[in-house]
Amino acid sequence: MAADFLSDVIVLIPARLGSSRFPNKPLVSILGLPMIGHVLLRSQASGAGVVAVATCDIEIREFVESIGGRAVMTGDHHERASDRCAEALLRVEAEDGRTYSHVVMVQGDEPMLHPEMIAEALAPLQADDSVLVTNLLGRIDTDVEFRDPSCIKVVCNTVGDALFMTRQPVPTGGPIADPCNGKQVCIMGFRREALIRYAALAPTPLEEAESVDMLRFMEHGIPIRMAATDHRTHAVDTPDDVFIVEAALSGDPLTDQLLKR
Repeated sequence: MAADFLSDVIVLIPARLGSSRFPNKPLVSILGLPMIGHVLLRSQASGAGVVAVATCDIEIREFVESIGGRAVMTGDHHERASDRCAEALLRVEAEDGRTYSHVVMVQGDEPMLHPEMIAEALAPLQADDSVLVTNLLGRIDTDVEFRDPSCIKVVCNTVGDALFMTRQPVPTGGPIADPCNGKQVCIMGFRREALIRYAALAPTPLEEAESVDMLRFMEHGIPIRMAATDHRTHAVDTPDDVFIVEAALSGDPLTDQLLKR
C-alpha cells in the first residue's frame, strides 16, 4: 500500500480497564510488557500516519505516554469500542487541525496483530469507493474455537459482505473450508464519514444481544466487507489467553525487535 495513502490514515486502539470478564486487561503483562504496549508498537510499525490509544482511564494514558505513544481521553460512558473511537477521532482531528480520510480500529486485546493487517483492512476501501466499512476475517481451525463464545463467527454472502456475526456456533455442522466463513478479527477499517455515522446511529437489538459492534451497521442496512487474512491471531479475552499468546509470541522476530526499542 502506498505510503501517501497510509499517511492519511489514523489507527485508533480503544482500551479500558473496566472489563467485567477480565478487569485491568489492557495492562496485563505479556512477556514483560503490558498488552496495550504490544498492540501500540505493532500498530505503529504499520506506517499509518497517526496511531493513538483511545481510553477513559488515566492509568492507560500514563503508560502509553511513558513509552512515547499517543493517548486521547474519551468519556467513560461508551458501551461500544466504535463509539469510543468516533469520539477519539474528533478529538485527535481537533488537536491536529485536520481530518483523516480513513480510520482503522484495532481492539486493545489483539497483541498478536501483524502490522500488515492494517493495510489488509484498508485494501477494500482503497479498491472500491462503494465500500464504507471493512473487517478482517480469520480462519477457525478447531471445534473448540468454533464453540467458544469469545470467538465471533461470521458468515458472508457471495461478494464477501457479512450476513451475520454471532458468538453462537454457525453455520450448522461446524467450520467449513470456505473463505466466506470464519471468525471476526477485531481490526476494522472505516471511511471517516462511516465511523462518524456509526456513533449517530441508535444501538440495535442484535448488537446488544451479541455484544458485537458491527451488528449496528448491519441492522441499519450498511454492508461490511470482510477481508480475509492469513495472519494468525489470538485475542486475549480471559487470563488463560495470556499464556497462549505468550507462547505464540516467544521467539517471534517482530516481538523481539519491538521489545528491544
